[in-house]
Amino acid sequence: MTQPVLALLVKFKSRLPMAEVRDIIESRADDFRALTGLRQKYYLEDSATGEIAGLYLWESAEALDEYRQSRLRATIAEAYQAEGEPEVRLFNIVKILRE
Repeated sequence: MTQPVLALLVKFKSRLPMAEVRDIIESRADDFRALTGLRQKYYLEDSATGEIAGLYLWESAEALDEYRQSRLRATIAEAYQAEGEPEVRLFNIVKILRE
């Protein structure tokens, strides 16, 4: 398996209760599993701020670009009823502790 080289962090606040957020996560999980080049995705919740986040690990810039142009990416804010636009940050992976 190719090691990830990019980490994408997408975070937002949802207008939905966490139980509904979890249902949406489950309903979309297979679509994310099917993405070529997505090595892992972590679904995160900050209970102190109420923010929801996704941490994606990508094996290439090309795979990430393909995702960025997808309907799946375009529907994040709508699916989770985000308050405003999600914050998106991209990081280069410098080192992987456990391979």
